[in-house]
Amino acid sequence: MRITDIFKKQQRTFSFEFFPPRNFDSAVRFGINSGQLMKLNPSFVTVTYGAGGGTQERTFDLVNLFQNQLDFTCMAHYTCVNAVKEKIAYDMRILQDMGIENVMLLRGDPPKNETHIDPNPDGFDHASDLIRFVRENYNFDIGAGAYPEGHVEAPNMDEDLINLRIKVDSGADFLVTQMFFDNKYYWDFMDRAEKVGIKCRIIPGIIPINNYRQIKNFAKISGATIPQQIIKRMEPYKNSPNEVYKIGLELAINQARDLLDNGAPGIHIYTLNKSRAAIEMYECLSKDYKEIKSNFEKSCSPHLPASAY
Repeated sequence: MRITDIFKKQQRTFSFEFFPPRNFDSAVRFGINSGQLMKLNPSFVTVTYGAGGGTQERTFDLVNLFQNQLDFTCMAHYTCVNAVKEKIAYDMRILQDMGIENVMLLRGDPPKNETHIDPNPDGFDHASDLIRFVRENYNFDIGAGAYPEGHVEAPNMDEDLINLRIKVDSGADFLVTQMFFDNKYYWDFMDRAEKVGIKCRIIPGIIPINNYRQIKNFAKISGATIPQQIIKRMEPYKNSPNEVYKIGLELAINQARDLLDNGAPGIHIYTLNKSRAAIEMYECLSKDYKEIKSNFEKSCSPHLPASAY
């Protein structure tokens, strides 16, 4: 199903992001955790694409599994870094032949051990160029990334919003935000996006903090701000995984509740391929939101493996 058709049926969507497992051990854990999350009947799921296309084969295999064998609406991430147009065209045909109807189109990060991205005369330098190419030549619903605190490479928020408007005008049907930890960034971003004429659905992406050091590193790379009140709560327990998990879960639930209560069009959860926090978020939120209540009740209260941190 196309994600824009899901929007017509669901005022609020609840979705999960996965990344392809890297080895046998992580594949086993992925199978356990993704199975638990799929019981929640998400609106759709997304699968990431490694820097420079580093996980392309695994990404496509996983998308095929979710969509065609497990019957979930799946969106494939795709990046244009270091990719020539012929390769992009070939890959789009592969996805189309698989029956995939939804793609998340991004510029992407530099490949491993590279610090910058050189101009690509045989491909595309910006996500907006990739989006335009795919919109003009293929029949997909297109998602794109949005940055409530601004992209790390943007000189300021105004210019970042101009670039975001270009992505939407180039053919993006909806946007999913990068993680953020203070909802004021999302609401301010929504106001500013509306003022520059961005009218599509913008789904907030959130990540439960279940590994404090890892999330701090993600935030540093992405430019997301971890508020001082969160740092003060987390720092005393940074060496206690159980306490970090409890605090992170509480923060994620409160963040999701505030977003939903104030009109956000759903929640996109960056799972890091772990099920426990997302499932417990669903269990708590199901008390207040009928869409989640319905999904959680259908899941038969899935088992929460202790290893699923």
